[in-house]
Amino acid sequence: MCCRSVLDIRAGTNVFHPWVQENADDLPGNGPAERLARLKAHLDVEASLILVGEAAGYQGCRVTGLAFTSERLVLEGAIPRVATGAPRLSTRKLPWSEPSATIVWSTLHSLGLAETTICWNAFPLHPYKSGDPLSNRTPSREELACGIASLQRLLAAQPTAQVVAVGKMAQSSLAWLGIQAPSVRHPAMGGATRFRTGLHAIAAGRAVKKKR
Repeated sequence: MCCRSVLDIRAGTNVFHPWVQENADDLPGNGPAERLARLKAHLDVEASLILVGEAAGYQGCRVTGLAFTSERLVLEGAIPRVATGAPRLSTRKLPWSEPSATIVWSTLHSLGLAETTICWNAFPLHPYKSGDPLSNRTPSREELACGIASLQRLLAAQPTAQVVAVGKMAQSSLAWLGIQAPSVRHPAMGGATRFRTGLHAIAAGRAVKKKR
């Protein structure tokens, strides 16, 4: 499925491939193979909801191999179907923590959607600024095009899931596939409240449709 297609994506310049490359601070038990195993476990569900973000980040997917997650959330057991198998993932003094990921999963748990949600990125790899691997940058149009195949395979494998774009760039990638998905504000940069409000509204709409 999309695990196979994501492995075929070439990292390119100033891009880190979480399922192929190793981080300088990876502990034993958190290399590319372990990140891929986590990804497979995360995808092993009949999803009711798929959240599509922009790109992998250095505090989250780069470390865990999962979109909208962090080392801290994985260690806390906050990500359904995903077990660490180790007390820590990195040599960093404190576990990596990603603010947007915390907001996403706290909202999903509060709505009762966590168990059947898949998180993905329009560009699954981690794009960073030249000379600074521990940074994030906006993926280029060419990089987003590289992510289309894995996104398409994921959606084909989950035909009944509601697809929601987290941010305008994810919405554009979905439109590229002919999918007019609803969009919620990305929780970063002061967008937490609007993200929660948007996802609550979508969940409420789903509940109304089920009652009909």
